[in-house]
Amino acid sequence: MTHDGGEYYAERLRKLNEFRAAGIDPYGARFADVRPNLDIRQFAERIGGAAGHTDETARVRGAGRIVLRRVMGKLAFLTIRDSTGDIQVGLSRAKIGDDGWQTVNRLDLGDIIGVDGALGRTRTNEITIWGDTLTLLCKCLRPPPEKWHGLQDVDQRYRERYVDLYSNVDVMRTFRARSRIIEAVRGYLTRRGFLEVETPMLQPVYGGAAARPFMTRHNTLDMNLYLRISPELYLKRLLVGGMERVFEINRNFRNEGISTQHNPEFTMMECYQAYGDLGDMMDVVEGIVTESIEAIGGGTQRRFRDHTLDFAPPWPRRTYGELLEEHAGVALLDAAAILEAAKKKGIATTGKDGAPLDDAVVANRLFEATVEDHLIQPQFVTEYPAALCPLTRRKKDDPTLALRFEAYVAGMELGNAYTELNDPAVQRETLGGQLAGEGDETMRVMDEDFLKALEYGMPPAGGLGVGIDRLVMLLTDSPSIRDVILFPLQRPPSKD
Repeated sequence: MTHDGGEYYAERLRKLNEFRAAGIDPYGARFADVRPNLDIRQFAERIGGAAGHTDETARVRGAGRIVLRRVMGKLAFLTIRDSTGDIQVGLSRAKIGDDGWQTVNRLDLGDIIGVDGALGRTRTNEITIWGDTLTLLCKCLRPPPEKWHGLQDVDQRYRERYVDLYSNVDVMRTFRARSRIIEAVRGYLTRRGFLEVETPMLQPVYGGAAARPFMTRHNTLDMNLYLRISPELYLKRLLVGGMERVFEINRNFRNEGISTQHNPEFTMMECYQAYGDLGDMMDVVEGIVTESIEAIGGGTQRRFRDHTLDFAPPWPRRTYGELLEEHAGVALLDAAAILEAAKKKGIATTGKDGAPLDDAVVANRLFEATVEDHLIQPQFVTEYPAALCPLTRRKKDDPTLALRFEAYVAGMELGNAYTELNDPAVQRETLGGQLAGEGDETMRVMDEDFLKALEYGMPPAGGLGVGIDRLVMLLTDSPSIRDVILFPLQRPPSKD
């Protein structure tokens, strides 16, 4: 066994061997019918009882990791923690006997134990399980963070999430909230007739977004494959096939930068509604956010960083052009003014080869630099330049604009939605323009099978993608996307 725990590790290993010598398995066995600590506490509140009183008829079985240990003569108090919270265990030598007391003396912070006993309260009114029997379930060999103040080093927290979770109560609370949020999103959609589906994560042709993919190779088939950057083109194939409302809560992979808002592997909810449009997708965004808030509690007015956000629907709607003019001082159709404003902001206006970038690309970079930081309260930004949206239906009276919105909160894009393009000829033309682009984020191969599917006929539809990680960030006041992903991608640790 290799380790780097020094003298503390050696001391704990000695105790482990003592347990074995005493005939006690230091890694325990099945310990059934355990009540969660929160349930035990709620049970204690219901039955009441005065300080210093123990109800011998209120028998409970608890289990958890020791986070506090105090031994005072022939009495010991242990605080054990499970995923629902903490509870105190009281042990007396007279009740558990000499063998049980030997077990108490060999216990360390971080050990996992089980206890059976009566529920009561100490003289200071602390809810306590007064243990009759004590069972060692797992000996912890590595000392937990000092004094259980929690794991403080941010890099170490992400690398050793298993320690972060059990030592930092707020972290466990965040990930329990994440689970309830995903459940709420799923429940909202299924109750509205959406069918949950699964589409390929390994794709022979990547598409559905402008992003750089991860590539791998299938040896048996002798072919290159890509980890999906989006499930969009497969979900639309299902619309063609007659699945009129579909959704997928999916993992996507984009070989791009890492920041407080971006992780190369992330979770997206994507849904499509036949015979729907942009307006229907706005209703879905407001609905899943409202239902997520109800699932975790706390109300529609919530703190995030330095802001108080009001998620109560309906959310305001502003056009892309209005916002660009308001914050950048240029009109969306004034390409020369946009170019000049971008240059003043130090925004690149040419590609890697020195060729001028498309006007819409420059406008969007200017939008990101001047507008996004002002989009604090939940709102929908509509009518994007059509050149940015190859999969989107155009506005009927102005084909330079796309029937698209992005939902913004706290300066972050939360969701992206279209009135979907279903004309196969127009779709071939717009994808061809993307194929002809330059850089790492352009398509390499036309998805002919997707175009064939459109030729069979896809009903008019609304489509939506919502970033689950960002939704959890916003609703739990988490400053970084890494705070809401259990195992975010990290650089290899330094060897120093």
